[in-house]
Amino acid sequence: MAREQKAKAKMEQAKGKAKEAAGRAVGNERMTAEGKAEQSKGDARQAKEKTKDTFKH
Repeated sequence: MAREQKAKAKMEQAKGKAKEAAGRAVGNERMTAEGKAEQSKGDARQAKEKTKDTFKH
């Protein structure tokens, strides 16, 4: 399960980064903001999983 969540976090981060870059390229502020939000969501998920790993060992 943890591996699945870590992969999901990485996917959210990559998707957010791509969306942010696309938003900047076309000058769409909303898309840029959505991309940043998705990256933050991925970062939070990754931090949660790292914390769980720390207490697991």
